[in-house]
Amino acid sequence: MKQERDTGSKRSVIQAAIHLFNTKGFNGTSVRDIAGKAEVNVALISYYFGGKKGLAEFLMTSFLEGYVEEIGKAYQQLDKKSAKFCLVEAIERVMEYQHQNRQLARFVHREITFDSVLVREIMTTYLAKEKFYFSKIFEVGFARKEFRPQSIDYIVMQMRGMLCMPFLQPQYILEVHHIQPSENYFIERYTKQLKEWIELYVCKAEKWEVKPLVMNG
Repeated sequence: MKQERDTGSKRSVIQAAIHLFNTKGFNGTSVRDIAGKAEVNVALISYYFGGKKGLAEFLMTSFLEGYVEEIGKAYQQLDKKSAKFCLVEAIERVMEYQHQNRQLARFVHREITFDSVLVREIMTTYLAKEKFYFSKIFEVGFARKEFRPQSIDYIVMQMRGMLCMPFLQPQYILEVHHIQPSENYFIERYTKQLKEWIELYVCKAEKWEVKPLVMNG
C-alpha cells in the first residue's frame, strides 16, 4: 500500500514539474510550486530527485533513453530489412513516442537549446547515440545504393530538426497554422509528409529534375 502511494506521489511530482516547466520555465518554477501542484510535501521532491535540478535531469534522461531506444529498435533491423525500411521505421517510432510524451518532449527539446553542463553531457551520450544510429542507417543506404549520396551530417541534422519541430513549437503550429498539434490526425499527416520527404530527397532516383522558380510580377 505504501509503495503504491509512493509511486503515485512520484508520478504526481513528475506530471506537475512537466506542466510547470513548460508554462513557467525551469527558472520560473520553484520546488514549492511543484509540490503545491502535485499536492505533496516539499521534502518528497528532495527525497525522490535530490531537488529541482535532479528532477529536471531525471525528466531529460528518462525521455531521451526512450527516444534513442526507439531509433535503436529500427537500427537493429538493418541486417534483415532495407535501409529505407529502417529509416521509415525509426521516424514512425520516434514520432509516436514523442506524441505519447508530447509535453515532456517539448520541455526536453527546449532545454537542449541551452548551454549547460547537463546538456553537454546529454549531447555526448544520448544525442551522440542518436547520430550514430541514423548515420549507420544512411551509410548502409548509400552502400546498398538505396539512397542518393549526400552529406550524412547535414541530412541527419535536417531530419532531426523535422522530427523535433512539432513538439518544440506546438504554439506556432496552433496560432499561425490553426492546426491542433496534439491530435492524432496531425501526427499521422506530419509523419506521412516525412515519409514523402524520404522518398523524394533521400532515396535514389534515376533522374533528378530541378524546376526553375517562377516569380509573379
